[in-house]
Amino acid sequence: MLAHRAVYDEEHDQFRETVRRFAASKIAPDFQRWEDAGTIDRSLWAAGGAAGLLCSQVPEEFGGAGGDFRHNAVVIEELSYSGFAGPATDFSVHSDVCCGYLLSYGSSEQKRKWLPRMVSGETVCAIAMTEPGTGSDLQGIRTRAVREGDDYVISGQKTFISNGQMCDLVIVVVRTTPEGGSRGMSLILVEADRPGFRRGKNLEKLGHLSSDTSELFFDDVRVPVGNLLGAEGGAMGALMSELPQERLTIALHSIAAAQKAFDLTRDYVRQRHAFGSPIGSFQNTRFKLADLKSDLAVGWAYADQCLRDAGAHRRAARDHARGAISGDDAKLQPRPGCRALRRGGGDLHGAA
Repeated sequence: MLAHRAVYDEEHDQFRETVRRFAASKIAPDFQRWEDAGTIDRSLWAAGGAAGLLCSQVPEEFGGAGGDFRHNAVVIEELSYSGFAGPATDFSVHSDVCCGYLLSYGSSEQKRKWLPRMVSGETVCAIAMTEPGTGSDLQGIRTRAVREGDDYVISGQKTFISNGQMCDLVIVVVRTTPEGGSRGMSLILVEADRPGFRRGKNLEKLGHLSSDTSELFFDDVRVPVGNLLGAEGGAMGALMSELPQERLTIALHSIAAAQKAFDLTRDYVRQRHAFGSPIGSFQNTRFKLADLKSDLAVGWAYADQCLRDAGAHRRAARDHARGAISGDDAKLQPRPGCRALRRGGGDLHGAA
């Protein structure tokens, strides 16, 4: 990883060392087993909470460390750079996505009840937006919540839900009025032990194998009106407010993984010999590595700018979207070049 980045201070650097030790001692020994199983062990959540890796931005009054989003970013970068994409995704959805909704829209009672449990890892959180027939067009969701007295009765289905197999609490995007388009959508907290809540199968994926991704079913699940998160009809506004931070996390995941691909390739070309010399000494190889390093430097600079401005709440949603695109590009662009330089050994191990 890059050192001496101005967006971080000494406290964040110390926290980075904590995350690295955690990855080496708590994730690395079991990572391949989790990849084969398609999910991490539940015990990793408690370990992450004890180490302070979960929901670092939660204020101390709710059991958190009172940090800022840069602490979350450190966790994202280090786990992604280490190659632990599954645990990185699980923790990120919980800490960087779900926690934000509770902090921004939760009532005092909801915050007191759930945030300390999310910080400790006692409660694992997921957010359920996507449906079998509805992806990015959230206005097309069909999962309904009908008001009956002091309860909502929820019926519908969600899919591709990260943390779906492990979650104890789900933030569900539902339609509370049949008409009204986006104004008829709300967010409701659903505990996983509610009658009528069912988990589907753990879906198979091409990557992030140890991150559980599931179907969720709501068969007339009854929850109290007090489980409404924010205002009724306010889901779209909340989603548009919180999704920019999610896009920034995608950018950080991506560029950290791209940096790892570059570093592995740089080490490889220094060790691999052809025609009596390391292939890293060849002019074409050096040109290619210089191009890739320049792309990464630009990507890191923009990611840090977005991260700095996000902390000051200055960055517009469109710029976070650009950050996510830039991060994804940074992840994708180095890979063909890295793969070409690793040709042979990389292909043997199924490198992408």
